[in-house]
Amino acid sequence: MNLEGKLLDNRYEIIEKIGSGGMATVYKAKCLVLKRYVAVKVLRDEFTTDEEFIKRFNVEAQAVASLTHPNIVSVYDVGHEGNLYYIVMELVKGKTLKEIIVEEGALGWKWSVKIAMQIASALETAHRNNIIHRDIKPHNIIITEEGVAKVTDFGIAKAVSNSTITAFGTTIGSVHYFSPEHARGGFTDARSDLYSLGVVMYEMITGKVPFDSDTPVSVALKHMQEDPIEPIKIKPELPQSVNDIIMKAMRKDANERYQSATEMIKDLELALKHPEEQIVSTPTLGDSPTQKISLDYAEELQKQEKRKKPGKLDKIKKYFEEHPVVKVIAIILACILVFSIAMGGTYLVLSLGRTKEVQIPNLQGLTKEEAEQKAKELKLKIEVSEEKYHLEIPEGQIIEQDPKYQDNYKVKEGSTIKIVISKGQEIVEMPKVVGKTRDEATKMLKEAGLEIKVEEEFSDDVEKNYIIKQEIEEGEKIPAGTTVTIYSSMGIEQVQVPDLLGKTESEAKSAINSAKLKWKSTDKTSDSSKPNGVVVNQSISSGSMVDKNTEITITINEFDEIKTGKVTVNVKSLGNYKKQIDEETGEEKTVYVPLKVTVNGEQVLSENIDTMTTDKSVSIQGIGTVTIKVYLDGNLKRTENINLNTQTSITIE
Repeated sequence: MNLEGKLLDNRYEIIEKIGSGGMATVYKAKCLVLKRYVAVKVLRDEFTTDEEFIKRFNVEAQAVASLTHPNIVSVYDVGHEGNLYYIVMELVKGKTLKEIIVEEGALGWKWSVKIAMQIASALETAHRNNIIHRDIKPHNIIITEEGVAKVTDFGIAKAVSNSTITAFGTTIGSVHYFSPEHARGGFTDARSDLYSLGVVMYEMITGKVPFDSDTPVSVALKHMQEDPIEPIKIKPELPQSVNDIIMKAMRKDANERYQSATEMIKDLELALKHPEEQIVSTPTLGDSPTQKISLDYAEELQKQEKRKKPGKLDKIKKYFEEHPVVKVIAIILACILVFSIAMGGTYLVLSLGRTKEVQIPNLQGLTKEEAEQKAKELKLKIEVSEEKYHLEIPEGQIIEQDPKYQDNYKVKEGSTIKIVISKGQEIVEMPKVVGKTRDEATKMLKEAGLEIKVEEEFSDDVEKNYIIKQEIEEGEKIPAGTTVTIYSSMGIEQVQVPDLLGKTESEAKSAINSAKLKWKSTDKTSDSSKPNGVVVNQSISSGSMVDKNTEITITINEFDEIKTGKVTVNVKSLGNYKKQIDEETGEEKTVYVPLKVTVNGEQVLSENIDTMTTDKSVSIQGIGTVTIKVYLDGNLKRTENINLNTQTSITIE
C-alpha cells in the first residue's frame, strides 16, 4: 500500500517512504499541529488481521513511550485509522550502524567503545523501567550526522518484573546477536541485552559477527555451545581491556556476565582512560564439583513423593472429578475472572502509558538550585552531566541542557534533564608557538585550554606549515576558552608567469613587475620572419608557477627594414639659376640642365630639367641611414645623409 500524500488522523501528512522492516513500513511525515517532521511506522497489511502481531506492535509503542533518553528514538504518538496501525516517532537523520560497518569494515576501537557506551546508556534507562529490548543489533542502532547513537525498534521489547520467557512461543530477534538463553527459548532478562551488545561490539571492532553458519539453527547452536574467537586475535592492536569487556559480556552463563548496563558502562569508561590496564574482574564460581544423582536415589525420591499425604490441591482435584458440573461452572467463572483481570490490567497499562507531558523549561543561566526548583514544579528531574570552564557564563550557572529548550517541545513528567554547569573562567598562560609546526602549535594551544584560529600567510623566510607569529604574546595570562589567532607560513608565494611574447621591451618589463617577478636582462636576435621590435622568447614559459621575485630574461627581435622616403630638389635655388631673356625676341628663355640624384651611389633620377624648377621630387628606398647626392649640369651640388627609420623626406636646395 502506498500511503504517500495520505493524511493520518487529520494531523500527519505522509511525504515519502524511507524504510521497511519485517513488521512495518516507515514513512517520513509532517505533523501539521507542531509543524515538525516525524517518522511514522505503519504495520504491514498482512499483519493487521493478526491479533498477535497487532499486540506485539502495540507493545512497542507502550514500551518506548515511557522512555526519554538522548540515545533512544523518542515516540510521540500511537494510533490507528481503520486497518492502519501506526506509531509516530522522532525522525532521525543518519545511517544504521550496520550500514556503516558494511561500508567501512572494522571500526576503530575508541569509536566503537564510545558507541557501545551510548547504547549501554540507552539500555540502562530501559532496564530501570523494567523493559528489555531483546533485539539489540547494528540494524536497530542509528548513528546520527552528529555521531550520536540512537537505539530504535523496541518492537519485541516486553515489560517485565524480573525476567521473561520468549514471547508467543517463538524465537524473536536476529539469531546472529542472540544470547544463549534466547536461542534456546528460555528466560531472558537485562543481561541478555548486554550479551547482544557484546556481539555488536565484536562486529564493530572485527568487522564480522562471532558466529556464522549456513542456517539460523546452526548459528543458534554455536551461541549455546561454542566460545567465540577472541577479537584481540583478529585485531592484535586491540587493547586487552576492551577484549576482556567483550568476552565478559558474551559469557554463556548469564551470572558470569555484566549484571547491569551501569556496571558495563563503568568498565567501558575505564577502558577509554586506561586501555592497557586489567579492568575486567574474573568471575568467582563455587568450588563444589558437579555431582551425579544415582538412579536408586531418583527412584527413592519418587517413592517418597507417592507416600506423601494428599494436599489441598489433590482434594480439590478429586472433588472436581466426582462433580463434573461443578468443574464446568468453576472453569467458566475462572475465565470470566481472568478476562476481567486482563481488561483491568490493560486499562491500567494504557493509563500509565499516557503520562502527562509538560513544556521543557529553559534552564540556561540558572543555578543548579534554581533549575531543581523549576524542574520540581514541572515534576521533572535534574542530573548534572558535566562541569566545565566557560569564557562568559559565571561559575555555578547552567551552560547547556539536554534535551534543549524549544518552544512547544514537551517531555513526559518524570523525565530527566541533563545539565552542564559552568566552573567560571579558568586563567591560563599563553605558550610560545612561533617556530613550531602547525600541528605542534595546535596541540599546545588545545592542551592549554584555548580555542584556535589559524591564518595563513606567505613568507620568504619561514618554511611552509611553520608558525610565523602569534597575536597574543608568550606568557600572557588569558581566560581558558579564549580564541587565539596564529599565523602559519604558506612558504614563498607562488605566482604565474605572464605571456610576454609580442610585447615591446617596455611592455614586457611592466608585465614582469606586475606579476611580482624580476626582469634580469634583454637578449637580441634578428629574424626577418618574425615581428620586429617585440619579444620573441622568454626564459620561463608563460603559465608556469614559480617563486615570487624569480628573474626572467627576454629576447627582442631587431633587424633593419627597407624604408621608403622622398627627396625634393629645388633646382633653381640649388643651381642659383636666374631668368634668361632672348636677345632677339626679348622674351623669357627656357634653359634645361641635366639633373641626377643617387642613393648610396645608385642613380634614382637622371633627366634634363628647367632651371626654374623649384620642387622636383623623387622616391627613394633604403635600410637605415642612406647617402643622397644631387648633381646639376654634371657637377655635384649636395650630399645629404638621412636615417629612413626616423626621417622619411628631405628637401635639398
